[in-house]
Amino acid sequence: MITRYVLPRSYPMRQKPTVLAREIVASSRLFRVEELQLRFSNGVERTYERLVGKGSGYGAVMIVAMADAEHALLVEEYCGGTDDYQLSLPKGLIEPGEDVLDAANRELKEEAGFGARHLEHLAELSLSPGYMSQKIQVVLAQNLYEERLPGDEPEPMRVDKANLRDLSGLIQQPQFTEGRALAALYLVRDLLIQRGEFKL
Repeated sequence: MITRYVLPRSYPMRQKPTVLAREIVASSRLFRVEELQLRFSNGVERTYERLVGKGSGYGAVMIVAMADAEHALLVEEYCGGTDDYQLSLPKGLIEPGEDVLDAANRELKEEAGFGARHLEHLAELSLSPGYMSQKIQVVLAQNLYEERLPGDEPEPMRVDKANLRDLSGLIQQPQFTEGRALAALYLVRDLLIQRGEFKL
């Protein structure tokens, strides 16, 4: 028997720990490591470290671009973190003065060679909230058309497709390991099912 736990819509706000001290303990071209000395409401003190981006940061977008009623576009790019080529959803940084949907359409054109006539902001996801402050905006893109913009990628990206009917099969692919991309695909699939636009 499977017990399903349903989270309530909202929890009472817990008291956040008091920041006793904060210091940048390491820095690179892209990141800073910030050390936080914290005191929790029960009096326990701990030291946390987190990655923080450099500069003001405008956030990032990840696009679930529907090529047709059941296939989303994937792009293959080299990933320094895993030191290999990975398949994922098109994504990128939001530029200064750009809104989320404009950034999504631009990134889609740069990485996959498509624009979208319909764009919808769906959710905001944390990357790794235990030690990173960065978040990414998930955007659904539909009614695609071919258009390519020059981007900042060092080499052309291969474009592939993921079938929303076989996301469990996609997870078995060694080139597809990004959890936030998988979460975005499931989010879109559930949304399209609710709207009656997709059936399993």
